[in-house]
Amino acid sequence: MWATLGDIGTWQAGGTPSRSNKTYYGGSIPWLKTGDLNDGLITDIPESITEEAVANSSAKINPVGSVLIAMYGATIGKLGILTFPATTNQACCACIEYYAVIQSYLFYFLLSQRTTFISKGGGGAQPNISKEIIVNTTIPLPPLAEQQRIVTEIQRCFALINQIEQGKVDLQTTIKQLKNRTLDLAIHGKLVSQDPNDEPASKLLKRINPKAKITSDNEHYENLPNGWCYASIKEVFKINPRNKADDSSKAGFISMTNISDGYFNTFRYETRQWYEVKTGFTHFADGDIAVAKISPCLENRKSIILKDLPNGIGAGTTELYIFRSQCIDAKYGLFFFKSDYFINQCINSFNGVVGQQRVSKSIIEDIDIAIPPLEEQMRIANKVSLLFSTLDKIAEEL
Repeated sequence: MWATLGDIGTWQAGGTPSRSNKTYYGGSIPWLKTGDLNDGLITDIPESITEEAVANSSAKINPVGSVLIAMYGATIGKLGILTFPATTNQACCACIEYYAVIQSYLFYFLLSQRTTFISKGGGGAQPNISKEIIVNTTIPLPPLAEQQRIVTEIQRCFALINQIEQGKVDLQTTIKQLKNRTLDLAIHGKLVSQDPNDEPASKLLKRINPKAKITSDNEHYENLPNGWCYASIKEVFKINPRNKADDSSKAGFISMTNISDGYFNTFRYETRQWYEVKTGFTHFADGDIAVAKISPCLENRKSIILKDLPNGIGAGTTELYIFRSQCIDAKYGLFFFKSDYFINQCINSFNGVVGQQRVSKSIIEDIDIAIPPLEEQMRIANKVSLLFSTLDKIAEEL
């Protein structure tokens, strides 16, 4: 049969004792605000009031098992079930007695009606519903035994959904771990096979930078594959190179928010005239690698290869380091900068206050990078891209 919520329960709103009277707060009676609602069992309420506060305000003690619903603001429709007696503020309405309805059936019905309650709250600066709207809401009422069967089935479905959601989270975590492991294998020469016909990296680097100090082994890269070498970042890359262009030239401007995080290589730019951005910003050009230097952007892997910029040039946030190299394939370089090996060395060298921590250029330029032959760099980059694409498809299918 159809009934109203007022027919099947006793409802009461709460109240807020005067904040100016300090004797009203800090007592033994829990006092719930709508922000404490969790769409489940209420097991903790941070604030409390005194018996004097209850006696001198509209706050009322709701018994164990009361179903609570929020009536004001952004929390309209939020629910909770009390596991101990408690009061609430006036933004909450409580069903404290039930007639011909079981508590859980009422709870799930209210949960199903959240969108309806929100729409009835209006779209003002402080939307709200009232106790009157709640008690006049109609509810389809099955027999008590069927209510219980419905509740049991809902709980079974919800448990299954939770299991699926947890599996989804676990799989996403595994995908991230697999990507990290892929990059680790890549920069240690264990992802693709070596080709003895490739020009050794040391010859390439010496030709481009005769002053580079080249070594074939260190504590981080023991037993490098044949043809590989390692050098410091400053010997391989130009860091923060500057552009030269006419003031009237168009250029791309990139803020940190326009750089994707994670393992993607996507960004957006705004078209500006060069004179607008040539001073006070970091310069870059097509083919450069941009890497965030500030936390948490660096840990979140905000790093990209710049491409398709207007006139091939751009400028952007000063919280980027720009890397340009003639002996490092851009994709291989990007995967190096997204690796845990690189990021962890930066994190361990952060300076600055919490929330504004950065890695300095002097630290960055002395980090070692393992360099494969150029042909192998491209094979590695293609293999990583293929594996990442497969993992991304798995993630999309979630």
